Amino acid sequence: MAKITYIEHGGKEHVVEVANGLTVMEGARDNNIPGIEADCGGACACSTCHVYVSPDWVEKLPAKDSMEEDMLDFAYEPDAARSRLTCQLKVTDALDGLVVQMPEKQI
Repeated sequence: MAKITYIEHGGKEHVVEVANGLTVMEGARDNNIPGIEADCGGACACSTCHVYVSPDWVEKLPAKDSMEEDMLDFAYEPDAARSRLTCQLKVTDALDGLVVQMPEKQI
């Protein structure tokens, strides 16, 4: 289980525990956290679960694969270093303390 902090665009923080094996997107969905729409349900077929990863976490996460890179091209104001799709981040104990911030909107 990992404690993950989701920060809404306006600054409101939600700290929730997410079970190992779920994705960061599923953690947001299951805890009714606004700002992550996840229209495709986690199939990496849209960019509506886009977040900005806290700078100190960028290097700790697995690298983006080509499909995630392609989908991020459709995200709202992507940041080459910090943007990730939460459906592609599988929760493990190693993600305990992860902080993600939602963009102003999802496309």
